[in-house]
Amino acid sequence: MSNGMRVDLSALDEVIRKLWTLLDDMDKAGQTSRYNTEISMDAFGNTCMFLEAGDLQSAHKSSKSELEAAIKGLHGLIDKFGKSTSKVKDKYTEQEYANKNQMGGDTGGSNGGSFAR
Repeated sequence: MSNGMRVDLSALDEVIRKLWTLLDDMDKAGQTSRYNTEISMDAFGNTCMFLEAGDLQSAHKSSKSELEAAIKGLHGLIDKFGKSTSKVKDKYTEQEYANKNQMGGDTGGSNGGSFAR
């Protein structure tokens, strides 16, 4: 860059790849929490025999909703950070390309490519 600083674009690429992997894992966790944690009322017992069955089912639904919301929030945060990191990497790549063209030589270190998701 113009101030003599260099940015390791491959390190930014690695961060982006890791964020995407984490995002995929969050998608799987979200699917699991949404579809594989449903418990029928029968599993909590008969309300005639077990008065707390309704309370247990209600607590389960509340916990399930909170878990889904937490996963959704984390997913959004990871997605936002991944997109921001990709934009930063693209800006550095563009700047490096412009510097290379101004100097008429190879600046090295650029591996090009954009990670838009």
